[in-house]
Amino acid sequence: MARTILVAGTASHVGKSTVAAGLCRLLADRGVDVAPYKAQNMSNNARAVADPDGTTGEIGVSQYVQARAARIPATTDHNPVLLKPRGDGESQLILQGEAVAHYSAGEYYDDHWDDALAAARESHARLAADHDVIVAEGAGSVAEPNLRDRDLANVETARFASADILLVADIERGGVFASLVGTIELMPADLREQVIGAVITKFRGDRSLLDPGIAEFEERTGVPILGVLPYDDPGLPEEDSVSLPPVGERAVHGDDGVPDEQSVTVGVPRLPRASNMTDLEPLTREPGVRVAYLPLDAALQAVDAVVLPGTKNTVDDLRALREAGFGAELSAFDGPVVGLCGGYQLLGERITNASVESTDDLDALDGFGLLPVETRFEADKQVEPVTRALRGVGPLSGASGRVTGYEIHMGRTRLTGAAERPFPGEEGREPDGAATDRVLGTYLHGLFENPTAREAFVESVFAAADRDRPSGDGSATGTAGTAPGGIDAAADRAAALLGEYVDLSSLDL
Repeated sequence: MARTILVAGTASHVGKSTVAAGLCRLLADRGVDVAPYKAQNMSNNARAVADPDGTTGEIGVSQYVQARAARIPATTDHNPVLLKPRGDGESQLILQGEAVAHYSAGEYYDDHWDDALAAARESHARLAADHDVIVAEGAGSVAEPNLRDRDLANVETARFASADILLVADIERGGVFASLVGTIELMPADLREQVIGAVITKFRGDRSLLDPGIAEFEERTGVPILGVLPYDDPGLPEEDSVSLPPVGERAVHGDDGVPDEQSVTVGVPRLPRASNMTDLEPLTREPGVRVAYLPLDAALQAVDAVVLPGTKNTVDDLRALREAGFGAELSAFDGPVVGLCGGYQLLGERITNASVESTDDLDALDGFGLLPVETRFEADKQVEPVTRALRGVGPLSGASGRVTGYEIHMGRTRLTGAAERPFPGEEGREPDGAATDRVLGTYLHGLFENPTAREAFVESVFAAADRDRPSGDGSATGTAGTAPGGIDAAADRAAALLGEYVDLSSLDL
C-alpha cells in the first residue's frame, strides 16, 4: 500500500493545489513514484484524459496539472468524482470520468453518495497498487461539522487511505493561527492524530515576526509548522472561477506594463455558467494583450476582439446574454470574434433539442447567427484529447501546423451554409469548426495554448486595432496567467518554493 499524504486546508483557496503540485514535482524529481489524487472535486474547469480501460473521461484541471507535475499521464483515477455545476442548484455528476446525470445536492447525497464513495475507494486502491506515494488534495476546509459525515475529499479520504495530513493555511486572510487551532479543534478526533504538520502560505514581510505565534501554536497543539511560503503565484491554471470577477462586474487580466495606447483588449463576457476559462490564460502572457471580463450588458466599443468562452449550460447562458442585450452589441461589433466550445454553439444560427442542456423544458432557440452552423444537443457527451491540423482562416489567418487540445461537450454542430473549416477532416475524423473572414468557432479547448494559433490570433487583433504589436516573447505571467513555459515551468516553480521554504525532512519521503 502506497503512503498517502493529504494536503488539507483550513478553508477554500488557501493554496492546497499549489502545495500538492509542488510536492508532486519535488518528489518526482527525487525519483519517487508519486501520483496525485482528489476524491471529489467541484469545478467546471476540466481536462479530457484516459480512464483505466483506455478510453477517455474528464477530471478537474488541478489533478491534470498535478499529474503533469508528477511526470505521469493523467487518468480518471486521479479525480474519480467530479461535480460540474450548471445552475439552479444542479451539478453534473462525473464518476471515474463518465458523465452520469444532473442532480441536486440532495439527490446526490441521498441517492448517489455510496456510488461516489465506492468509485473513490476503487481509484485510490489502483493508484496505491501502482505508486509509492499518493499526494491527495482536500477540498475546502477539512473541519466542517455540517459536512463531516459526507466529506469525501477530506474525512473519508483520510480514513480509507490512512493518510498523513498536512494542513495548509492562508495568512493573507488574517487570523492564521486561529484558523489552524480552530481547524484542529473541529476535526474529527481520530483525524487529529493523523496531522503531521502545517504550512502557512501567502506571507509578505519579515518571517521572524511569526516566530512567537508559531511557538505558541506548536506548544498548544503539538503540530509543527513545517514552513512559511512567501506570497508568490507559480502560475498554475486556475481550478475554478475564483479568479474571475463576480457576474455583473468587470476585471482585466494581463497588465504587463505596456502602455494602454499600445495595447489591445480582448473582451470576454463573464458568463454565469462559464467553464474551462483556463482557455483564456495564455493570452494574458502576450505583451500588450489585456483580457477583460465583461458584464453581459457591457458595450463592446472599448474592446478590440471578443472571445466567447465555454459554458456548462449553453442554452441558459444564451438566454442570459440575450436578455442583457449582448446580441445587439455583438452584431454591431466589427473586430475578430472567436467562440470556444459552448461559445462556438452560441455563435451559430440555431440550437435544437435544447432541453437536454437547459434546466428548463425547451425545444429550440436562435443563436447569434454569426456563423452558418446549427447545434443539436443529445444525451451523449464527447470527451477526448485531440491533435488536429490547423488551417489558418479568419481570426487565425496565417497559422498552420498541428495543434493539440481536448474536447468536452454535449451537442453536435453541422454547417448550414458556406464556411471555411479551421480544422479539416483527416484520418477518419470529421472536420471541426467554422470560420468567416473575422469570426471563428471550434470545439477545441486549449487552442491558445498552441503558439501558432495564439500568435495568429494576437496578430489579427493588433491588425484590426491598427496598432503595432509590442516586441516580446509572450513570457509575461500576467495577472492570472499560466507561468512562462506553461504547466511544467509552473510546477517547477511550485516545487522550488516548497524546497526552499518548507522542511520536508520530517515527512520522511
